[in-house]
Amino acid sequence: MLTVFSESHRLHYGIELKDGLIARSFENPQRADTVVARVRAAGLGEVIGETHYDRSHYVGAHSDRYVHFLETAWAEWSATGRKHDALPLVWPVRTLRDDIEPSFIDGKLGYYAMDAGSPIGAHTWEAVCSSANVALTGVDVVLAGARAAFALCRPPGHHAAREYMGGYCYLNNAAIAAQRCLAHGARRVAVLDVDFHHGNGTQDIFYERADALFVSLHGDPRVSFPYFSGFADEEGRGVGLGFNANYPLPEGTDWPRYSHALGDAGKRLTAYAPDVLVVSLGVDTFEGDPISHFALKSNDFIRLGEAIARLGMPTLFVMEGGYMVDEIGTNAVNVLLGFEGRAA
Repeated sequence: MLTVFSESHRLHYGIELKDGLIARSFENPQRADTVVARVRAAGLGEVIGETHYDRSHYVGAHSDRYVHFLETAWAEWSATGRKHDALPLVWPVRTLRDDIEPSFIDGKLGYYAMDAGSPIGAHTWEAVCSSANVALTGVDVVLAGARAAFALCRPPGHHAAREYMGGYCYLNNAAIAAQRCLAHGARRVAVLDVDFHHGNGTQDIFYERADALFVSLHGDPRVSFPYFSGFADEEGRGVGLGFNANYPLPEGTDWPRYSHALGDAGKRLTAYAPDVLVVSLGVDTFEGDPISHFALKSNDFIRLGEAIARLGMPTLFVMEGGYMVDEIGTNAVNVLLGFEGRAA
């Protein structure tokens, strides 16, 4: 299986507000470097760099004004004399106005963010573009006839919605790849999100559409980030009603419980019969992950890959979360080896 990887991911590594403290982000460069090292050690296949795509390829999954905000945020922030990472201070919640875009950067940061976990630094935009381009390069490999490809994206993307960033995510790599499939003749595309955290951004982007099925297995949002998205009754809206399926699972979920939900999700995907399947591949479902609470073991990720392979669909794997840095490479590559039937 071909892997697409960009060295530019290292340009982004910032701070976050977590547990009441400002600290270095759990989402760090070592994550992607560990995965690509395991890809090479396991002999998964060729590793290539990303192709360049211009900003127009991000618009569709996102709005033009949101992409423009990401492009210009650091320049506006640093023009005020601040040279540290930019984080939002206030959000337009509930009865506050959310129909007017602020003109000052402090307001814009809150307007286009869902949390204080996605800092913008001097080179964030460059890294974000490279991550999206990794996904676009990977999906073009699949569209050209490959059975599968692995887009080793960093920063991740599935929390980024049409008009907001959050959860370490800025551009939604999986949604951008899915949108490219549709733009290049696919009748329908599906996104299967197996990250521990609900892919609220992907859901938001496709919630009112029938040409994309979104299916997510994740921690119960009553006790798990992002808290306000991912409940079972969120099934789509308008023409998209019935094309969104959430499987919120309890703390301590192990493989037997997880595989039961995965089996039902597989039936939905098979019935939908997409031309391309995009998998948001998070491995933070691993036991002991520092910001998650499932109990999957490394061998379970082989089974996950085997289950996805049985769907028999052209598949793009897009890297999302996973924060046990020592194990993330093993677990991510186990999914891919399982998919290819190469696991020992």
